[in-house]
Amino acid sequence: MDPGVCILELLGVCFSLAACLCSLLTTAMPRWLTLSTELLPTESFELGLWGTCVVQDLGVTECRPYDSLLGLPPDIRLARILMCATVAAGLIGLSFSIPGIHLVNSCRRTENLEAKRTLKMLGGIFGFVAGVLGLVPVSYVAHLTVLRFFDESVPSVVPRWEFGDALFFGWTAGCLHVVAGFLLVTSCLYLREETCPLHQSIPLNRARITRPERRRTEYV
Repeated sequence: MDPGVCILELLGVCFSLAACLCSLLTTAMPRWLTLSTELLPTESFELGLWGTCVVQDLGVTECRPYDSLLGLPPDIRLARILMCATVAAGLIGLSFSIPGIHLVNSCRRTENLEAKRTLKMLGGIFGFVAGVLGLVPVSYVAHLTVLRFFDESVPSVVPRWEFGDALFFGWTAGCLHVVAGFLLVTSCLYLREETCPLHQSIPLNRARITRPERRRTEYV
């Protein structure tokens, strides 16, 4: 196995694992959008995919989940669905790519090498899909936030929502998914058609070695 291919495989799996963690963190975090007002400087509001939170200066946080999915704003509802799909696609791609790398299990025949290549290719494709699915809702929510922030029809005294930490984690997760998919697919393209060295098997029942019998000589 080419050492460069093994490095690409390990980097792809590491990036895919980091991307899945970032996607889970992005989906669970309540800080998609933040809002702070001058009327209540001791409190700030946070908007997430699963509810809203009120944070006070004393460190007390009170969160309230959404009542129903159909009552959500269209952008939050779309973001929730796509982020759940992102997490699912990322985990499926990771489950395909880990058994497909060379260091997990030594291949013994060419058929197993082809199976590993197929698993890595599927892991890379699911990584690309997860990256696209993760970048779409984050970028869409950020785009709407920018439009609403600079909306001239709204009075300047009205507080505006701003970017939260979850959006930056979402962009990071999407980029990591795309990079992981690229590395895994590239490792499949550079994988050579070669079999792994086999160890000679030792039979359990060894043949007995017959020794020549010594003939007795009689002396008179």
